[in-house]
Amino acid sequence: MAVRPGLWPALLGIVLTAWLHGSGAQQSATVANPVPGANPDLLPHFLVEPEDVYIVKNKPVLLVCKATPATQIFFKCNGEWVRQVDHVIERSTDDSSGLPAMEVRINVSRQQVEKVFGLEEYWCQCVAWSSSGTTKSQKAYIRIAYLRKNFEQEPLAKEVSLEQGIVLPCRPPEGIPPAEVEWLRNEDLVDPSLDPNVYITREHSLVVRQARLADTANYTCVAKNIVARRRSASAAVIVYVNGGWSTWTEWSVCSASCGRGWQKRSRSCTNPAPLNGGAFCEGQNVQKTACATLCPVDGSWSPWSKWSACGLDCTHWRSRECSDPAPRNGGEECRGTDLDTRNCTSDLCVHTASGPEDVALYVGLVAVAVCLLLLLLVLILVYCRKKEGLDSDVADSSILTSGFQPVSIKPSKADNPHLLTIQPDLSTTTTTCQGSLCPRQDGPSPKFQLANGHLLSPLGGGRHTLHHSSPTSEAEDFVSRLSTQNYFRSLPRGTSNMTYGTFNFLGGRLMIPNTGISLLIPPDAIPRGKIYEIYLALHKPEDVRLPLAGCQTLLSPIVSCGPPGVLLTRPVILAMDHCGEPCPESWSLRLKKQSCEGSWEDVLHLGEEAPSHLYYCQLEAGACYVFTEQLGRFALVGEALSVAATKRLKLLLFAPVACTSLEYNIRVYCLHDTHDALQEVVQLEKQLGGQLIQEPRVLHFKDSYHNLRLSIHDVPSSLWKSKLLVSYQEIPFYHIWNGTQQYLHCTFTLERVSPSTSDLACKVWVWQVEGDGQSFNINFNITKDTRFAELLALESEGGVPALVGPSAFKIPFLIRQKIITSLDPPCSRGADWRTLAQKLHLDSHLSFFASKPSPTAMILNLWEARHFPNGNLSQLAAAVAGLGQPDAGLFTVSEAEC
Repeated sequence: MAVRPGLWPALLGIVLTAWLHGSGAQQSATVANPVPGANPDLLPHFLVEPEDVYIVKNKPVLLVCKATPATQIFFKCNGEWVRQVDHVIERSTDDSSGLPAMEVRINVSRQQVEKVFGLEEYWCQCVAWSSSGTTKSQKAYIRIAYLRKNFEQEPLAKEVSLEQGIVLPCRPPEGIPPAEVEWLRNEDLVDPSLDPNVYITREHSLVVRQARLADTANYTCVAKNIVARRRSASAAVIVYVNGGWSTWTEWSVCSASCGRGWQKRSRSCTNPAPLNGGAFCEGQNVQKTACATLCPVDGSWSPWSKWSACGLDCTHWRSRECSDPAPRNGGEECRGTDLDTRNCTSDLCVHTASGPEDVALYVGLVAVAVCLLLLLLVLILVYCRKKEGLDSDVADSSILTSGFQPVSIKPSKADNPHLLTIQPDLSTTTTTCQGSLCPRQDGPSPKFQLANGHLLSPLGGGRHTLHHSSPTSEAEDFVSRLSTQNYFRSLPRGTSNMTYGTFNFLGGRLMIPNTGISLLIPPDAIPRGKIYEIYLALHKPEDVRLPLAGCQTLLSPIVSCGPPGVLLTRPVILAMDHCGEPCPESWSLRLKKQSCEGSWEDVLHLGEEAPSHLYYCQLEAGACYVFTEQLGRFALVGEALSVAATKRLKLLLFAPVACTSLEYNIRVYCLHDTHDALQEVVQLEKQLGGQLIQEPRVLHFKDSYHNLRLSIHDVPSSLWKSKLLVSYQEIPFYHIWNGTQQYLHCTFTLERVSPSTSDLACKVWVWQVEGDGQSFNINFNITKDTRFAELLALESEGGVPALVGPSAFKIPFLIRQKIITSLDPPCSRGADWRTLAQKLHLDSHLSFFASKPSPTAMILNLWEARHFPNGNLSQLAAAVAGLGQPDAGLFTVSEAEC
């Protein structure tokens, strides 16, 4: 478009005037500047004004401006006029007003905008002229669009519980124009309008009001504008569910149909079940409690009443009642009749005077009765004579006539077949068998005459012993002879866990060294005139099938003493270790005994002993002492009544004495805390060439169904390398709790980096999940250090396996007899056996002691079993002397008497 030359000065003056007057106006508003006296209706007004635009990449943007009526339109950018040649002008007529209209377009490039970048924003504005004045359009800002790559804040992974709120923050990258934000759940768009549980904040954070399982997903924040679209890193949200207990089941039926037992109830972690790594329920899933069931009592008849007088019908009667005791608690009624009627004159009852024939009949009947009575007396005399021959049994008169000398180990002489050999054949034993415990072994038995020598003739000063260290062939022959009988077939085949000896009424003691197992045979326990060959054996649990029911566990070794069925007049005392922590509220302890047929029976329930029972038990912290009048096979079994019940485990660490390769093994044993279990492992490690590398520790293992874990830590990586591929090893709970598995252990294998490495420092942890634990700090030289081997040597006990006669007892025989004679009779001042029991802390067994013919003898026998061979006689003497007996010299004897 051409402008007449005469108009340019006027136009420039108008433009400058308009600009000066309009420079203070709002930048974005349209500003009119009319000419004085001109028609204001003819001022230009804009039909199209320039708008804000963004330059994307390198593409120029187009600004458009249209006004009517207008004679000229020019763009001004950042205060400078755009050259005329850069304008594209189109003229037209406005259809609505008929006035002339003008449309102007310009292009703005990225380079133009970048020239002023950082100083101010780039803007452009239209100025339109008419004959009535000028009008300015709003400013249009031109910006370079961009979107940076990195988010200022990305959402992070979270684990939340069910119904907990979730907030995922997101700050998008910087950009022009500002980025819009949207969220993706597993690549699906999150639309708050469709899910009222979700909304997006003004700060672009995603909020889940209450977490649901369906909200477990990968969440991604997406930012976009006209330039680009950016994705944040995905945030994994896991909605977990903590486990909840179901309601308790009903209590189970009491385990004992009669007496004290236990019952349990259970619950499961299913309300709800833990999901997505939620916590398992805390607490126990099983509860146990003691229960007691009334025992049914069967009715029993009272004694018959006296016969009534003979009636007119020649009968008389007697009666009885079902009241001794009467049936109760569902017991059975008495069987039989309560009335008995009989003819009172043997069918000869007449009510008239007897004739001569009747008198003859009566005389004949009396004669027959007398003959039968005489015949019965003859049979009784014959039986007694035969019994006297049998009661002599096996006896060596030299034992009594010499004041009890050591038993001879010589073979029997040919000219005197009645002398005792050291190993009488038990297949021909003549000992009496009690009840139906086992069948009597009949067979030919040589009879021996009992010497009449005095029992308390002066004894020699030496110790009369029967050594277990007899020739191996003799010991093996003894075991082989026993094993020919059915009951003895499970006896140990070796002799290391078995001892035996020959005993008479003077008693003695058997002991298996280093096991804590012994058998005390008190004086007069064996009837006078009898000699028994008695054995004591320790069994391995795998060799004897001991059935355990429910939560029962083996607490002691399985021990045999026999032969079973021999006649004993006093209880013997069997001592053995146990690994239970005695607590009446936590344990139900039972003594089991195996019958000759092989079945196991509960012969004693500890805490419910009857004083007159054949069995009784003194339970201490680490040992039990069983009084029994019947020999056999015994074991102590416990049943946990609560999770507080614990067993003591002995933890032992062994390693090779000599290491010839790069590998080095550390074996961690978990045993019952009993001497016999320790001895078995020590013998095994001697065969393997192992040595103890740490002082043994005790761990209390609870009945909580949790396993035992073992791990090794702090192994110096520069010297050693652990070959353990997992963080810990584990021994299942039931392998430990049932107590029948031997040698439970785990092995940690280490490898030396160099053959010259000899110093080892590390830690071994042993712990029960949610229970007790122990830590071993190992620091020693594997080639030189043997200091811990002495610990096992100190624990080994010596002594003779078999002691016979007075040498088996700490208390001299004569002193023992004087104490018994003095304390057995009741004393009004209390200076009797009851006070002695209190001083020895045995007053809880008074009822048991009182049921025996000599309570004092029972107390002294128990003292002997508990304190041999290291008992302090001075303390016992002080306890006896403190009873206040009037004759103080009663408990002292001369050296010659001893």
